[in-house]
Amino acid sequence: MIGDDEEHRDLAALVVPAVGSLLATGSRWEPYRLVDPAGVGVQAVTDYFRDLQAAGRAEATVRSYGMDLLRWFRFLWAIDMSWDRATRLEARDFCRWLLVNGQPDRSHWRSGQLPEPSRGKAKPYAASVRAHNETVLRCFYAFHLDIATGPLLVNPFPLDRSRRSGRVNAHHSPMEPHRKERTGLYRPRVSKRIPRSIPDEEFNEIFAKLPSHRDRALVAFYVSTGARASELLSTVQGGVDPGRQLISVVRKGTGAVQELPASTDAFVWLRLYQVQMGDLIPRGRRLPLWWTLRRPVRPLTYHAVHRMFERVNQLVGTSVTLHALRHTAAFRMAEDPALPLTDVQLVLGHAQLTTTQLYLTPRKEDVIRRVLVHHAEQSRQAAERKAPAPAPGYRPETMNVLFGKGIA
Repeated sequence: MIGDDEEHRDLAALVVPAVGSLLATGSRWEPYRLVDPAGVGVQAVTDYFRDLQAAGRAEATVRSYGMDLLRWFRFLWAIDMSWDRATRLEARDFCRWLLVNGQPDRSHWRSGQLPEPSRGKAKPYAASVRAHNETVLRCFYAFHLDIATGPLLVNPFPLDRSRRSGRVNAHHSPMEPHRKERTGLYRPRVSKRIPRSIPDEEFNEIFAKLPSHRDRALVAFYVSTGARASELLSTVQGGVDPGRQLISVVRKGTGAVQELPASTDAFVWLRLYQVQMGDLIPRGRRLPLWWTLRRPVRPLTYHAVHRMFERVNQLVGTSVTLHALRHTAAFRMAEDPALPLTDVQLVLGHAQLTTTQLYLTPRKEDVIRRVLVHHAEQSRQAAERKAPAPAPGYRPETMNVLFGKGIA
């Protein structure tokens, strides 16, 4: 039986205040804490975070899950519903709210000013964000059901069992990839996107606008190693081996140290950066390799590199992201017939070969260029196509007059 409040819940008029927050504690035992509007920690989320930490999840993963949980708890606080009494109806309305109501207007992190109003047109959350939110919440409630926390009887975010009955991946052939035979009932369909890379001409323009040797070294390493932005910034001074053209990074997922081959140009720009900074950079094999250019020097952070790349994009008039450098390196390596795809997988740090196979998909700009060349060739052949030679007994000038090629 659907209650009156649930039956007549007006999502169009629902206001979800941005109350509560996800706090970074700085503690390794509890890196993040979700607090309610009164500033009190939500114990259910704290227990879930501890379970994630015990399973070996990275702090960045905990933060990502925490942002999804914060979005859900704000919705529950707005409708005055306890988390352990939420039902499938609240889950359904939450997914509808994400789809229709759209993202809230957030102030800029530097200026604090709100963006211009969108004239009543809400910008909905992307399908990938909604899918990630549904997965996190389904796992959150599955955890509390397993440990019998609260009056929960069923998971508010159920699986869609109508797609297939019986055991998941039953009679699966080990020679074929696993199919997603079961998924969340409210999980949206996410289209497969081709990773965006930077064309060579555009990359050359961006590289020419880089303001310092440090930035040129960073971009050169990004586009030759395929390392993630945070991974390259984890390199210490003792992790550089110019003689073997190797640089060591800490992998994002596993936390393992891995040596990655890089181009000769990257090490040249790195040496120029080190000579330019001189004694300003503290020396030590365990000290960071990348430092700020402003004094006093500090270890370089991801946000500083991201902002640097944004400024260069504004100068060139492009809109590529810092992560696109990793995609560009992956496409370049995958297109080399002398480089096995398994080698590309190892360098990129992919757990599955199917992830690396995405870079075998032709890039859009390459397809457009080849198709345009095809059309130009067809036009050229049509223009050069001549009329068949006249049969014996016909005068050529007479045939020219007949087919409009000239006057005899």
